[in-house]
Amino acid sequence: MSTETDPAPRTGAFRTKTVEQSIRDTEEPEHALRKSLSALDLTVFGVGVIIGTGIFVLTGAVAKENAGPATSLAFVVAGVVCALAALCYAEFASTVPVAGSAYTFAYASLGELPAWIIGWDLVLEFALGTAVVAVGWSGYLRSLMENIGWQLPDALSGTNDITGFGFDLLAFLLVLALTAVLVAGMKLSARVTSLIVAIKVVVVLIVIVAGSFFIKVSNWDPFIPPAEPQTGESGLQEPLVQLLFGYAPTNFGVLGIFTAASVVFFAFIGFDVVATAAEETRLPQRDMPRGIIGSLFICTVLYVAVSIVVTGMQHYTDLSIDAPLADAFKSTGHPWYAGVISFGAVIGLMSVCLILLLGQTRVFFAMSRDGLLPRFFSVTHPTFRTPYRATILLGTVIAIVAGFTNIQELAVLVNIGTLFAFVVVALGVLILRRTRPDLPRAFRTPLVPWLPIVSVAASVWLMLNLPAETWLRFGAWMALGVIVYYVYGRRHSRLGKSAEHEGTPAQGPQGP
Repeated sequence: MSTETDPAPRTGAFRTKTVEQSIRDTEEPEHALRKSLSALDLTVFGVGVIIGTGIFVLTGAVAKENAGPATSLAFVVAGVVCALAALCYAEFASTVPVAGSAYTFAYASLGELPAWIIGWDLVLEFALGTAVVAVGWSGYLRSLMENIGWQLPDALSGTNDITGFGFDLLAFLLVLALTAVLVAGMKLSARVTSLIVAIKVVVVLIVIVAGSFFIKVSNWDPFIPPAEPQTGESGLQEPLVQLLFGYAPTNFGVLGIFTAASVVFFAFIGFDVVATAAEETRLPQRDMPRGIIGSLFICTVLYVAVSIVVTGMQHYTDLSIDAPLADAFKSTGHPWYAGVISFGAVIGLMSVCLILLLGQTRVFFAMSRDGLLPRFFSVTHPTFRTPYRATILLGTVIAIVAGFTNIQELAVLVNIGTLFAFVVVALGVLILRRTRPDLPRAFRTPLVPWLPIVSVAASVWLMLNLPAETWLRFGAWMALGVIVYYVYGRRHSRLGKSAEHEGTPAQGPQGP
């Protein structure tokens, strides 16, 4: 296919890397990853990372403050937004089975600078996501320890309000331990994750089955509580949609469901991590779509069922914010179930951290292999065939960040980063369909161009429901990324150097 078929050949910062070149790069022995994952492994990874802080923690806060029993509908809305994006991810992951997820997809369709921006965004998303979940895991573990009479000093629990200093030792140690597991190999990671996910799913099923016997239908009345104006938020804490359009968001009511959806969206973060493992999948063209879509469907069903049961067990106004599932069982006089749920949360959140850390290291690895970050980090371990240098660096940094993390401020930053990635992937599907119609696609996103357009619109709408302050922080991180690109990435890009060596500018997508 000649470049004449590309409506806008691109050079410089918008040069694109062909799909064929991306696949050839995976065959370099020193920078190759071992292919060991199956469709089942990918589905387990997806379930392992999706079911975590969102369902164990956010359910209570959202039901109590935003949607009441209609929290289940908020999960449906968030699940639909993710499903639209998942169909786009599935096409890309089966067409470009290379580590890097949305970064690699953007490089093949939008160009080098957009790819760098989305890679920079994913590094932030996965790093902060890992830190946030590690802190949540630490809180559950401390609760279990206190039940048997063990208690860490406040200064090592991240909770010392007297001195102003608090370091979360447990979160720090968890990230370091999981870093060691990732260095040791993907198959070991898959086995550890499978065990953890089995325990976690059993606990969720216990909540659904056992909790259904304690449901009081009166707790669902009203199912959608009357709308109330939001209070306590002003200035940059207000949702951006309010500042831009004068739209006054509400808690509860029908609009409250959408506000809740922008919050519980955090509960779905992670299914896109499955796409980062494409290069380590034995049959990516067949197994990537199955893993991505299968894990998202399973988790959506479980989330809706749990939220219905929990709001039926205890009136939404009485739900706990810190541990809603466990405390709902305590309210019915069954503390034993509460202990089981806390144990499941401790075990389950470990897999979330593991897979988020996996996703970040693979994006970082892909960017360094392309020269946009130092190539030093793209060398794989001679025995384990894992990107051990990048994993050790990032694991250490995230462990330190987890020691000092503030969950609430960072969780929304993770949300906006993920939604931005969804927008880029959906646009990438549209562009690559036009510029490279010849590519073999084992999975094709249905209803193109309408489905990707709806995916973009849905993601942007949820982004607009996030606080303006979050947008400013996100914009600052993106601006820093652009500076780093022009100072380092553009000058060291392998694609750019290859074009200079050949004496011609790198340009739009080329045929085989």
